[in-house]
Amino acid sequence: MLKNKKVFFLTVLSLCAAVFFISCARPSRESSVNCIGSDTMVNLMQALAEEFIKAHPDYFVAVTGGGSGTGIASLINGTCDIAAASRKMKDREIAAARANGIDPQEIIAGLDGIAVVVNPGNPVNELTIEQLSGIFSGRITNWSQVGGNGSAIVLLSREVNSGTHIYFKERVIRMGKSDCKDEFAPSALMLSSSQAIADEISSNKQAIGYYGMGYINPKQKPLKIAKDVKSGYFPPDIPNVVSGKYPISRPLFMYIKGEPCGAVKEFVDFALSPAGQEMVRLTDFVPIK
Repeated sequence: MLKNKKVFFLTVLSLCAAVFFISCARPSRESSVNCIGSDTMVNLMQALAEEFIKAHPDYFVAVTGGGSGTGIASLINGTCDIAAASRKMKDREIAAARANGIDPQEIIAGLDGIAVVVNPGNPVNELTIEQLSGIFSGRITNWSQVGGNGSAIVLLSREVNSGTHIYFKERVIRMGKSDCKDEFAPSALMLSSSQAIADEISSNKQAIGYYGMGYINPKQKPLKIAKDVKSGYFPPDIPNVVSGKYPISRPLFMYIKGEPCGAVKEFVDFALSPAGQEMVRLTDFVPIK
């Protein structure tokens, strides 16, 4: 009987030790941060995570894209700590989160200019918001209508789950008018990522698309954009976004579940610190500080 009790005790002790070592081998919930959301922000969030971990080697930060809508949905159902979003949460999304016991807190991590890009071989260099509205809604279908050659315009857009897609529709296609119901032209090709748009523009001289200015590279030509013909044309760069001269710019958000604490608070504090804002600049976005 004594022998059986001893075996039982040793077995329990072994199981407890195994659980202890397993828990030590994985980051605890308190020492991990799970970020999901905007594809526009994914490079920024990964850069922030890498720099943060250098200073906090005991912490674990996971960053996943998928679109602003995906990140916000994950925040609502409690499966992420931070939703990266290139648009504001909608009232119905906030209500859904609160119904699930989550009170979303909004933090602006940086600013972004939306670059409208064409192939470098396209002779068009500048457009107004009104012209862009006509192009992406399908009222303007040929480059000759805006000073280009006589070829048909190929429209490229992010997919509907993208915060960039929603922002571009409201700010450009609808020109900021709340009573306007214009949509993307049915012919627009909905692509899954900003990189997919960049790749297609590089090889298609008829195409026009848009993405966060952090994706600009020599294989695409960013257009100068004007609010109207009288306001002047400006390229998407940091000085013009800060000054407000570039008309297609927006804040970049991090949404968290209530007041931050633990690893989430430390990560948010880092993102807003001088070192974090330097990462914003190095990933071609605009620091808020």
